[in-house]
Amino acid sequence: MSQAISEGDGIAVIVRVDSVAAAQAAESQGAKVLAVSRAIDGIREATSLPLLWLDESAPREADAVAVRPGAEHEHALETVMDVRTEDELETALEEHDPEVFLLSPHRGDDHENALESVLELLPDVPAGKLAIADVDVMTRDETLTLERAGFDAVLVHPGDIAELVGHGAPDV
Repeated sequence: MSQAISEGDGIAVIVRVDSVAAAQAAESQGAKVLAVSRAIDGIREATSLPLLWLDESAPREADAVAVRPGAEHEHALETVMDVRTEDELETALEEHDPEVFLLSPHRGDDHENALESVLELLPDVPAGKLAIADVDVMTRDETLTLERAGFDAVLVHPGDIAELVGHGAPDV
């Protein structure tokens, strides 16, 4: 998954999906990774994109799994550390030293505060680590703000993500 995020120009878009149709739509619009919270029959056959598992249950058919600091996680998947505070980030670095961080807003933050919350956490992510913003961006300008700040990817809900990506997927 981290390779998919880091290759190419610009910020990568990771799309939360809950069906094969949503996965195919996200891939055709330029998503680099798909995020799932439950098993989806046929998703591996429907898309070639890496899968990020977001649920606390045991991951199924995923390439990477998001875990919270202090949570038990014994698996062979790439670990994405899901943090919301500076203290959680520090704990994650001390205990796990992951390569990828999912910076999530505080629970209950509105859109504007959520964006500010993840932007404030970013400077604490060490150089060389990948940072994903868990913020539902609404416009290309918000996506570019995250990119300019130094985020490698943004996790969004499904919809018309081609605008967020800045272009459609290339014709193959």
